[in-house]
Amino acid sequence: MEWWPAYLILGTVVGFFAGLLGIGGGLVIVPVLTFIFTAQDFPPDRILHLALGTTMAAIIFSSAASLRTHHVHGAVNWQVVKFITPGIILGTLGGATVVSMLSSRFLSIVFVVFIYYAATQMLLNIRPKPSRTLPGRLGMLAAGSVIGAISSFVAIGGGLLTIPFLSLCNVKLQHAIGTAAAVGFPIAVAGGIGYMINGMAQPQPLPEYSLGYVYLPALGWIVLGSTLTAPLGAKTTHVMQTATLRKIFVVLLYLLGTRMLLRLF
Repeated sequence: MEWWPAYLILGTVVGFFAGLLGIGGGLVIVPVLTFIFTAQDFPPDRILHLALGTTMAAIIFSSAASLRTHHVHGAVNWQVVKFITPGIILGTLGGATVVSMLSSRFLSIVFVVFIYYAATQMLLNIRPKPSRTLPGRLGMLAAGSVIGAISSFVAIGGGLLTIPFLSLCNVKLQHAIGTAAAVGFPIAVAGGIGYMINGMAQPQPLPEYSLGYVYLPALGWIVLGSTLTAPLGAKTTHVMQTATLRKIFVVLLYLLGTRMLLRLF
């Protein structure tokens, strides 16, 4: 059976919602890839690792486009990016290394918990109140390390963590979003490289056309699909109310999380 249409459809759906809501698609891509990879009879104990690695690599392309857009609009605080990126790289590479040592079952539990957290945060529109200023270099290094590590565990661009952190530190929301988009690029690059290297170091054979834990056929079609529909999603934001579509996306997250949870038992 040819699986490229499934990857392409996944990319188009994720790209549209990413453009519409300004969110990354990792929380959708990972569970759907686990279902597809299972149907393809990939090694069961490496399926989630492959889904996470492939998703991280896909985020490289979407985060680069998002970074450019926010930079053009002057919404990126490059001073913050400069100080937080070393911690981001260390945390993301370290997280990808730890992930390679963990079982798919444990990673599935971590992912399900996070997907419920993310869906609830979007549903209730939870945002921390500004209550402090940005920390110094050591504090930014620590914050970046935590954001990078968690992002690599669940294959996200970090926006769900970076935006609340920056908002808490009195960064204006527009700049928090733009800066989080810029931070997402080093997260994706470091995460993608980490998953590739750690996957290639595994003695167990991986599916053909895999580069470590990055499955290249899925990566190519997902990137193509998301590239085509992300601009459409962005345009839709300006011509209609997005509240209903946001709720649909939240319901989708809950359904995917529940489906992954049921597969564990």
